[in-house]
Amino acid sequence: MSHGFELEGAVKAPEIPEVGVLGTINRLMTWTHTAIMFLSSGALLAASLILCSSVFLRYFLKIATDWQDEMSVFLLVAATFMCAGYVQSQRGHIGIEALAGFLPPLANKIRLILCDAASFAFCAFFSWKSWLLLHEAWVDGQTTSSSWAPPLWIPYGFMSVGMTLLSLQILLQLVAGLVRKEK
Repeated sequence: MSHGFELEGAVKAPEIPEVGVLGTINRLMTWTHTAIMFLSSGALLAASLILCSSVFLRYFLKIATDWQDEMSVFLLVAATFMCAGYVQSQRGHIGIEALAGFLPPLANKIRLILCDAASFAFCAFFSWKSWLLLHEAWVDGQTTSSSWAPPLWIPYGFMSVGMTLLSLQILLQLVAGLVRKEK
């Protein structure tokens, strides 16, 4: 992914092979990410329509609203977490490329692998904790503190699935980096 400039001699993030087990997993992940992107686009559109209608109802018609803000937050949480894996598949998350042009190719490859490994460890931990939160919210019947009181397992579910997909995408890219053959 270009960030406005390309450094000469910099080692780029490894491409995932199109054949074999990694290729099959990558195609499955790509299909999943694409479907999620369409659904998340709808969630963002719905959130914006809900918030706009809430403003209209409250300020122009003086009708109280108590569910619109929470519904919009739930939709935004879903879109944000569910799309994280797609963004990672495009290497679109924030990355510091300042060292890429200064390091020799082997050191840069090691840097990329270490960054992916650290990212995977963090995201896998976050995913695990999200699943624990989801289970706790489900078992205890936790709800928000608003008068609408929707169940908290809904946003925790999106958070858990989204972080799991992100972790799997990072793991896929990490394995691709480890098995990559230098040209």
